[in-house]
Amino acid sequence: MTELCHSSPVRRLSHPAVLIAGILLIAMNLRAPFTSIAPLLERLQAALGFNATAAGLLMILPLLAFVVVSPWVPRLARGLGLERSLFLALVVIAAGIALRVQGSMLALYLGIGLIGAGIAVGNVLLPSLVKRSFAQHVALLTSCYVLTMGIMAAIASALMVPLAQGSSAGWQYAMLIVVVLPLVTMGVWWPQLSRRSLPAAAKVAEKGAARPVRQAAVWHSPLAWQVTLFMGINSLLFYTVNSWLPSMLADNGFSAEKAGSLHGLLQLASAFPGLILVPLMPRLKDQRLIAFATPCMSLVGFIGLWLMPEWALVWVLLLGAGSGASFILALSFMGLRARDAMQSASLSSMAQTLGYLLAAMGPPLIGALYDMQGNWQLALMVCAVLSVLMAGVGWLAGRDRQLPEASASE
Repeated sequence: MTELCHSSPVRRLSHPAVLIAGILLIAMNLRAPFTSIAPLLERLQAALGFNATAAGLLMILPLLAFVVVSPWVPRLARGLGLERSLFLALVVIAAGIALRVQGSMLALYLGIGLIGAGIAVGNVLLPSLVKRSFAQHVALLTSCYVLTMGIMAAIASALMVPLAQGSSAGWQYAMLIVVVLPLVTMGVWWPQLSRRSLPAAAKVAEKGAARPVRQAAVWHSPLAWQVTLFMGINSLLFYTVNSWLPSMLADNGFSAEKAGSLHGLLQLASAFPGLILVPLMPRLKDQRLIAFATPCMSLVGFIGLWLMPEWALVWVLLLGAGSGASFILALSFMGLRARDAMQSASLSSMAQTLGYLLAAMGPPLIGALYDMQGNWQLALMVCAVLSVLMAGVGWLAGRDRQLPEASASE
């Protein structure tokens, strides 16, 4: 990701610990409000009367919001400032949480779409906030907020079914209680609103033709497509298993509570690889072995769920760790495979836009396969095949190479 902002005249408004607390709280809002839906998906289907294909479409709404909203976030930050843009993202997330429990399909879809839009703003701006305020500790703080994001998502997923069972309002109460997260975060973040950090002007834009030249070089590069496919397939697999894991486990005899707990474990397992890979990546010149091995972890997880679902605890750990490590690798490739900041920005834009579009195909496709077959066997086979493809792409993307320099004639 490119650095989106610089500080206006520097004023220390709060202790660094307060700012760190705000960053970690914002991170808690960037996964849990969305991923915690999956343990309640069957209840939602029963209450509102939609099939697995429609449920799959429901689960891709945040991904589509990422694709649509993300390109506009820098403009939003230029108008409002970094701090106020993040506060607005929290307001939008809270509004989406409240809207989705109103008891209709339209409200559910609109609410989840709003949540996705708010998360998209946070996804883009939070790394810039860390870069601006803690430039000497980016890797450490990034690892901390990724881990915090996973822990909160795990807690939310594990609590959804018990909360729904313990209230007369059922799934609506369980899904509404998550609004506490953005509300508390807004309270902690409020003091930061008196500060206004503006997006930095893109220096490259002043050089006229340099920008489109670099973008053309990226889109025509096989290496760029390898990085894009590595990220896209991993995102497709993660959001597929995130959407359907509770239903897969329920069909294999697991209780709703156990399925919800394992879904929470998936979120937690996806966060822990950051503690190892973030400090390790700068020391590795070649990432082929890691980029090949992490999809193989997911491959074993999918085969295990298919053939031995009773060992789901093991397979969920492998799926979470494999997808989490692959995601960190994909983000790292956007810097490692580029020659400079502008090329890195172009590669990041290409990989994330096409990657999330590819990811959006996963949940509805797998849901449609389930509707056709009446079981998850074919769906898990497809996921296993995609894991093999991802391992091959990872071997290519992990080579110690960089994108080609753009020629003046391009």
